[in-house]
Amino acid sequence: MSEQMHVDEFLTALLAISHPLESFDMPLLDAHGATLASDIYAGDRLVMRSGTRIRSTQIGLAASIGLDHLPVRPHPRVVIISAGPDLVEPGKPLHGTEEFETNSWILTTGVREADGVSYRVHSIPDNEEQLQAVVEDQLVRADLVVVSGERGDDSFDLITRALSSLGEITTSDVAIENSGRHNFGLIGPDNTPVVTLPGDPISAYISMELFVRPMIRTMLAAESVHRPSVKARLEKPVASTPGVRSYLRAILSEDSKSVRALDSQEEMSTLAEANALISIPESVTQMGAGDEVVVVVLRRRYF
Repeated sequence: MSEQMHVDEFLTALLAISHPLESFDMPLLDAHGATLASDIYAGDRLVMRSGTRIRSTQIGLAASIGLDHLPVRPHPRVVIISAGPDLVEPGKPLHGTEEFETNSWILTTGVREADGVSYRVHSIPDNEEQLQAVVEDQLVRADLVVVSGERGDDSFDLITRALSSLGEITTSDVAIENSGRHNFGLIGPDNTPVVTLPGDPISAYISMELFVRPMIRTMLAAESVHRPSVKARLEKPVASTPGVRSYLRAILSEDSKSVRALDSQEEMSTLAEANALISIPESVTQMGAGDEVVVVVLRRRYF
């Protein structure tokens, strides 16, 4: 049975099952890019704070005070499973109702951008027992499991049944425009967190940014858990469905003062073109040019 949840409520539930991974000492060069697990002192002076991303300057500072190891949080290992009988790997021909498998490619690389270690698995299960076996095989290398299916509901139901046999699962209709049902819970002997995302690639991407990325960053004990956000002025009017939050793919100006929603929001091309998401609250249906909106920044500029 599915329950309705607001965006913030759903995110809170996910972060409640996400915990920083246990730390360990790592040689300096191997520690590069990881997250510092505890404060570092030079005598009585604090020189590096816990939660800092370890960059070249931190490596140099550690060496300068005689340290050859640093306490770090490991990068979370995230298994991405895409399941559905009509999903075809890119490069192969399509037949009938088949569609190219897209979600795992977006999600696997999105995990890397969040500083996780990702493993991509494409499964074509005939029933929940087969999918359950696939998930169980992956738990040995997973700190987090993310599953997506096809655009239709059939694969979601199969995924839900498979996960429910492995642990406690909650199904939720998250109040996001043009989104779909999500699952979350803990599965397997180690109570590994799991999230199921909608089958539509655009919806899966938005859920990745809003929900999965913060889970990864929380496990990493990173300084920044969420994407940065700014307030900017709309360059043209936008519309939204009442009762749900909308996230419109958009172009944020280089000075971050204005933002333009992209045309053809239903097209996959907007994912590649956008450098930001315009957040429209649940209570708003229309906003005009010049109105101030909250903008989630995906990247600052094109390269």
